Amino acid sequence: MGTLVCRVELDKEKGIILTVENGDDSITQTVVMDGTSITTTVQGSADTSSITQKQESIAMNCKTFTLDAETITCKSTMETSHESGQDFELQSGANLNVASVQDATYKALNTAIESTVKTEVKGVTLKLEGSASAELVGASVKLDSKGMLDLLSAGIATLKGSVVNIKGILNLN
Repeated sequence: MGTLVCRVELDKEKGIILTVENGDDSITQTVVMDGTSITTTVQGSADTSSITQKQESIAMNCKTFTLDAETITCKSTMETSHESGQDFELQSGANLNVASVQDATYKALNTAIESTVKTEVKGVTLKLEGSASAELVGASVKLDSKGMLDLLSAGIATLKGSVVNIKGILNLN
């Protein structure tokens, strides 16, 4: 790295401007403190990044943002939004816990949930619905009702097995 050009400007209207120019790498770094905000900018030949801090906000603009820490805590008293223009990935080296004191909604074009050992879904009421069709497939499938069990079909109902056992009182209507 060659010689850097450094400037400090003090202006009663513009504030303080610190500038470092690296001519060899075509990079200019500036810090502007204008009495209402602090703006840090790094401008190169291909990209520019900036951080602007005001009394009520901090805004960062950059091509790549990396945060590496032992512990991270993010809290907001109002809404929080995370958005990606491409893939969005959540990964945990241990448990992943999601909780809400009110409703939780998940929507996608297609959804795949896979567990290597056990998948458990619980609720006071459980409703599974497919507007075109629904399938439950397994090496063994058990439907267990602690009260009444209704199997209904608006069309043809087929019960098929190599052996069909019906136990209890049989009432055919």
